[in-house]
Amino acid sequence: MDLMTTSETASKWGISARRVAKLCSEGRIEGAVKKGKTWLIPSGAKKPEDPRKK
Repeated sequence: MDLMTTSETASKWGISARRVAKLCSEGRIEGAVKKGKTWLIPSGAKKPEDPRKK
């Protein structure tokens, strides 16, 4: 399994690294694991839908 950091995921999805970390801590990114202080996200993970947008 290929893993990415929050910064790498943020640039891929076009959002901030802090937002990616928040999504991980809320359990909204499937397969994300915390290793020390860093979240590791599977490269094939899908960006969660934003409930604020219609």
